[in-house]
Amino acid sequence: MSGAVSSRKAIVLVSGGLDSATCLAIANSRGYECYALSFDYGQRHRAELAAARRVALAQDAVEHKVIQLGLDDIGGSALTDTAIDVPTAPGEGIPVTYVPARNTVFLSLALAWAEVLQVYDIFIGVNAVDYSGYPDCRAEFIRAFEAMANLATKAGVEGGRFHIHTPLIDLGKAEIIQQGTRLGVDYGLTVSCYAADEIGRACGECDSCRLRAAGFAAAAIPDPTKYR
Repeated sequence: MSGAVSSRKAIVLVSGGLDSATCLAIANSRGYECYALSFDYGQRHRAELAAARRVALAQDAVEHKVIQLGLDDIGGSALTDTAIDVPTAPGEGIPVTYVPARNTVFLSLALAWAEVLQVYDIFIGVNAVDYSGYPDCRAEFIRAFEAMANLATKAGVEGGRFHIHTPLIDLGKAEIIQQGTRLGVDYGLTVSCYAADEIGRACGECDSCRLRAAGFAAAAIPDPTKYR
């Protein structure tokens, strides 16, 4: 990689949900110029893409890129396969809403864009406290991916150092909401529901809806979620 590298630019993964909107606000508050990255990966809750656009615009992202993937061609998740119902009650183990290798794929593409933009900082809003049991939301995974990123890239081999930032990793949902509120995040722009309808109205029953509602209640902040 040649040329000057800005230490104040970052790629921020923005799904359109509550956590990623907060993550983008945190990156902004730390002085980064933020390049928002979203994925049209065949998810059934496509209203989150419109939410991602709203969030990126509201938070003055330098650019918002949406990459198209075909994870629905693989299936294996209630979020990408309409033959699998989105669960409305807690279950045992890793839930069927887990999308195989999703964060590995997303971070790999973020890493590729970072090399092109000559950026070494990538933010992702994964959370290991109030999360749904996904293995790719854990600190161990992030550390392993960061190590890989610095071994498997031209930039890393030439002496650069990529950092994967996870500012929400140890926060509960209420803490995330409180921090985002202090930073001016408009959560009314976001969509978290796994089964949101075309205009983004939430089901109020899925795991993501339950975690979101409990977070607002615990934070003592009005919940702006629109329910159908």
